[in-house]
Amino acid sequence: MLTPLIYPIFQTLIIAVVMVIVILMTLRLIFNYTDPNPFGAVGRFAYHLKKFTDRIVDPSAMFLARLRINPKIAPLVTIFAFCIFGYFILEFVSIVLTTIDGITLSAAAGNLVHLVGYLLVGLLGGYSLLIVVRIVFSWFMDWSSRLMRFLRRVTDPILEPFRRLIPPLGMFDISPIVVLFILHFLRIAVAGVLLR
Repeated sequence: MLTPLIYPIFQTLIIAVVMVIVILMTLRLIFNYTDPNPFGAVGRFAYHLKKFTDRIVDPSAMFLARLRINPKIAPLVTIFAFCIFGYFILEFVSIVLTTIDGITLSAAAGNLVHLVGYLLVGLLGGYSLLIVVRIVFSWFMDWSSRLMRFLRRVTDPILEPFRRLIPPLGMFDISPIVVLFILHFLRIAVAGVLLR
């Protein structure tokens, strides 16, 4: 069983990374508003911290600038973005490990029905997660980025037919929500039939 052994390691690593980001971004946010003397020790530390974290804060700052919001709060947006990203990584690892465990145990027991069931449930869960990642990341990532192009290429074959069938409600496209509901129902159905 991989899940009880490996998942806590991934969880600890993700939480540690997110906590480091939270600490760095909180300090940067404080320095953004206190504007310490650049010639003092605190000012030099703030300068080096800014240079060190610019790369991870810049996407949030550009996102806020496009919305005409003060980019001084970009560190706060970066904290939330890393929390969301960490959540998606943990969900993905959980789906993969649970699927591997189910397939391994089913293969060892010679149970072909359970093996197919775990494989289908894992694929449906992973695909649902890709759609959710696409929805969330589309709020603040540019469609020309490599990740967004990948997500679009992978999820468009399912989303596009539903977009043609379901008109948007004002400016909101609800077709991904319908697709997620259908995929969730399929996961429950597959688990109910093949994994009993």
